[in-house]
Amino acid sequence: MSFFDELQEFMLDGDDEGAVELTEAALEEGMDPLDIIQKNMVPILDDIGEQFSRLELFLPDLVMASEVATAVKEVIASKLEKSDSTDAGRVVIGTLQGDVHDIGKNIVATLLEVNGYEVFDLGNDVPPYTFIETARKENADIIAMSSLLTTSMPYMGEVINTLEGLGCRDQFKVLVGGGPVSQNYADMIGADGYSEDANEAVILCDKIMTEIKGA
Repeated sequence: MSFFDELQEFMLDGDDEGAVELTEAALEEGMDPLDIIQKNMVPILDDIGEQFSRLELFLPDLVMASEVATAVKEVIASKLEKSDSTDAGRVVIGTLQGDVHDIGKNIVATLLEVNGYEVFDLGNDVPPYTFIETARKENADIIAMSSLLTTSMPYMGEVINTLEGLGCRDQFKVLVGGGPVSQNYADMIGADGYSEDANEAVILCDKIMTEIKGA
């Protein structure tokens, strides 16, 4: 059985111990930690999400898979070499109010830290104004918002509208992402960028910070 198939089985069974042992063994054998995330865990989570939307899996299955994914992510995070520098940029990140799905957001936060960003992770179910309050307090460069539920997506636009109302929209670049979010939606609400996956999110932040520092 392949690593992908074994990990998928552990995630569906909610077996975090088995998944952690499998991941540790794969890392010992030289598997790239980022490949474990991008080529295995993320596609598995996407598939589980699609099965959930088709009512082939249910909320307890989703919760179990998320808990296993979190355990695997923690193993990988401990193995990744973090940059000694935190001057790449300052990012406030979180999953929006009404949404407790945060594994994708957690992966983005981890990769940003590895790449030298100072990350202020607000967790999940975050009220819109908390993003703004934290960004102002921490003098952030970027506000990154995640949503996996269509019901929480409108809060993205609320954050941007509130920034405009406060007269501080130009102080922060606003990035959005998550399963139901698209480039079209990002354009519609006036976000500065959209990323489809964790690696793309880091590349986007790098591009934005290059523009900011070059301005």
